[in-house]
This record gives sequence, C-alpha cells and structure tokens, in this order.
Amino acid sequence: MIKKISPLILLIVLFSSCTSVNSQKSKTQKPNIVLIYTDDVGYGDVSCYGTSAIETPNIDRLAKNGVRFTNVHATSATCTPSRFSLLTGKYAWRKEGTGIAPGDASLIIPVATTTLPGMLQKVGYNTAVIGKWHLGLGDEKGADWNGKITPGPLEIGFNYSYLIPATGDRVPCVFVENHEVVNLDKSDPIKVSYTGPIDPNAPTGKKNPELLKMLPSHGHDMTIVNGVSRIGYMTGGTSALWTDEDFADILVQKADAYINQQKGNPFFLYFSTHDIHVPRLPHSRFAGKSGMGPRGDALLQLDWTVGAIEEILKKNGLLENTLIIFTSDNGQVIDDGYKDDAVEKLGNHKPGGMYRGGKYSAFEAGTKVPFIVSWKGKIKSGKVNDALFSQIDLYASLASFAGIAVEEGQAPDSWNQLPVVLNQSNTSREYLVEQSLNSTLSLIIGNWKYIEPSKGPKINKDTNTELGNLTEPQLYNMANDPGETKNIAGQYPDKVKEMKDKLEKIKKGI
Repeated sequence: MIKKISPLILLIVLFSSCTSVNSQKSKTQKPNIVLIYTDDVGYGDVSCYGTSAIETPNIDRLAKNGVRFTNVHATSATCTPSRFSLLTGKYAWRKEGTGIAPGDASLIIPVATTTLPGMLQKVGYNTAVIGKWHLGLGDEKGADWNGKITPGPLEIGFNYSYLIPATGDRVPCVFVENHEVVNLDKSDPIKVSYTGPIDPNAPTGKKNPELLKMLPSHGHDMTIVNGVSRIGYMTGGTSALWTDEDFADILVQKADAYINQQKGNPFFLYFSTHDIHVPRLPHSRFAGKSGMGPRGDALLQLDWTVGAIEEILKKNGLLENTLIIFTSDNGQVIDDGYKDDAVEKLGNHKPGGMYRGGKYSAFEAGTKVPFIVSWKGKIKSGKVNDALFSQIDLYASLASFAGIAVEEGQAPDSWNQLPVVLNQSNTSREYLVEQSLNSTLSLIIGNWKYIEPSKGPKINKDTNTELGNLTEPQLYNMANDPGETKNIAGQYPDKVKEMKDKLEKIKKGI
C-alpha cells in the first residue's frame, strides 16, 4: 500500500533537493577573481619584500598565505599605458594616444576590443571596476559630465563601474558610477578645461596658496578642490565634489556591496586603489601614524584596504573560491607634485628596493613591482617565485583559468602563463618589454637587459628620478648588476646587436 505524502513533507523534500543543488552549484562555480591594482607602489614599499621601513601586515599575510613573486613587471613606468596593456593584452606603445591621459581624455580603449573583463563575461563572469580609471571617458568629443557619460567601462566589458575618472590630482574631482556623475545637481553643471581657466576670477593654487592645506611642489597649481590644487580647470558640480580623505572607505564600501550582490555568481573585480598616488590625503585614522608623512600614511591606508577586501571575501565564505592578485601599475615616486614631506621623511625606507630609477624611468624600478597571488587551499602558502613575468600576460592566463580561448586578433602580446600565476611553474617568459615615460623601450632576455638609445632627458628634474635615457645603447647583466650601475654595451657588441634586432622584430609584431 502506497502512503499518501502530505503537501508539507513534499515541500520539505523539494526544498532540500533545491538546497542540495544550490550547494553543489556553489562548489562547482567558476572561481572568482579579485585583482587589486595599486598606484605608484614600489618593489620595496611593502614589508614582505624586505626593504620597507613600514609594516604592511595585511599585504604580507596575502604573501604568507600564497606566493610572492620577485621578477614581475608592469608594461610601463606610467599608469595609463600599464592599464591599457593590462586590460587589452596589447602593448600600449603599439597604439597612438596611450600616454598619460589628461582628465578629459576620450575613452582610449576601442569599444570593438574584447578586453580582459569582456572575455570573462563570455563565460559567465559578472565584472566590475571600482576605483581609479585613467583610461578616458566619452567619445571623440569627450565626456558629457552633466549627462550620460559614454562610452566607458560598461561599453568595453564591465557590468558595473564606480570610478575616479582619471587621478586624484586631475579634474574633474567627482566620482562616476556607471554612466553618471554621483550626486550631481544639474542646476550646477560641471565644466572642465585643460587649455585655460574657465572662470578667470576663480581661485587657483598658483594665485591663492593661502587657501591650500597642501602646497604644490611643481605643477598641480590650478583649480582648488578640498583645499588642494589640481591639474586642469573645473567649475560647477559642487555637490558632487569628492573628499580625498574618504577615498579608501568609499571604494571598500562599493566593493563590499558588489561582492555581496554577486557572491552567488562568478565575478571579476578590478579593484583599482588610488593609494599611494598624489595627492596623498589619507583618512584621519592613518594620518600621522607612519612617521613618514602622508606617503607613508597612505601606504598604511592601502594595507588596511587590502585587509578589508580579504575580510569581505571571508565573511561571504568566498576565500576558498577566489583568486586574489595584488600588484602595482608602476614603480615608486616620492615627490610627484606636492610638498608632503615624502622626501624629507623617507629615512631608511627603500621604496624601489635594490633597483635604480622609479616611476617614469627605463631603469628597473620603473616597472618592477610587487606581485602577490593568494588562493586559499589551492595555492601553497609561503612560497616565492622568481620567474620573469609581465602583467600583460594576465589576459591570456586568466582566459586559461576561466576555460576560454583568446579570440583571434585580441591580446596579441599576452602569453598564457597560468602555471606561473598559480605557482605550478617558475619558467620565465622568453623576453619582456618595458616602456618608460618618453616611450623609450627596454628588452629583457634572461639576465640581459638592453635599453634602446634615446634623446630623452637623463633626469626628471621635477621628481628627481633617473630616467635611464642615453643617446647610445645600454646593456646590463641583471644577475651581476641588478642596480644597473655598469653599462657593458661596449664589451658585448654582439649581444647588443642581438637584443636590438630582437626588439625591432617585436616592434614589428614578428
């Protein structure tokens, strides 16, 4: 005799079945990817790399629970081209107009490009960018700051965006969420100019230093926002203007909301911090805490941010299903436009480690940056990997990670180095190309580094950075001379020719 099942029991059985299916789905869901992309953080700025006078326990914990890489490079010694290459898998020097972008630049990445996030979207990832953008917004006429701002991240592969449009030291000083300026009062429209003042009577850093809480050291003396003068001119948008000290908290809050919303789906979060770029105005929780001025305090704030992102993942039960990558867009710079005591209070801190140069430079500290990968339970903890690796390879490597082939014609310079990323291999890239401020290119093959001849200046006098430009070729043996102190091009003419010829072939796409 078959017993009749009550509706209540049937409902319980069905609910249990659905729960089991959902539980199984969460176990088989594609791993999430969180890329924490910092700004102007040098190889030696974080304490796990051994030359920092500041403790960065949260970043160090990522390394302790994962793998710390010692030979990873951004593609450029400046931010816009590094970010272009990261998201497209294409060297920025292959495309005109990819230098440091003004705050009113049009979108630099063509909308027909399948970007890294766009590629991930095709296999079910939800994608977001939160933080600094600096890749332009709007069409060839620029962005309509008072209307719909398009094209932008949503047109090139992101589902959600919350942006600092360019950098903190450039106008417009407003956040942009998806297609609109946040908190904009349309009766107070924004006007932006990089050619001259909009209102000749408006105060500027140059004319009114008495209004500033941080003085400029070079440039950065135009429109004043939040007591700091910026690059470029801006009027209007008063209700939308940001407060720099709130950057970290706001970006973390947006990341928290996004992760909570998407935790049931595979997601890619490109979390692009503003720290430790100028102007360095950390929250009062960190101001004065490092003993090294605002730059050191901003580094403490960055470390807190990294810990906060990890904690958000942890509270949502996502650490075991999330690949976390931490790195920087280029090397360090100390005085980058404001009198913030960064030089005077540097002390024994070595932000570039043993390497010469820094941001803008063809020398190693321009592009050699921290790179840490963590994935709880999947990557062995406490490891160090010395493989030569380029950030440009994240595109093809993450395509492999997600189980998708790179489309024909996309990401031409990106190689699948996933075994290196996951620390299953320490096999170096065959070669690596670096780009400095004035597009001087360098080539690394094995222990050899070649810097092509350049007519650019030897020193950036504003930032006191050696740029590595000489009118004759340079050759260094990085195994014997990591500080690039001895140009041995004259001793090895055959090696110079070999490296020069190889670089020319790479430029031609051969």
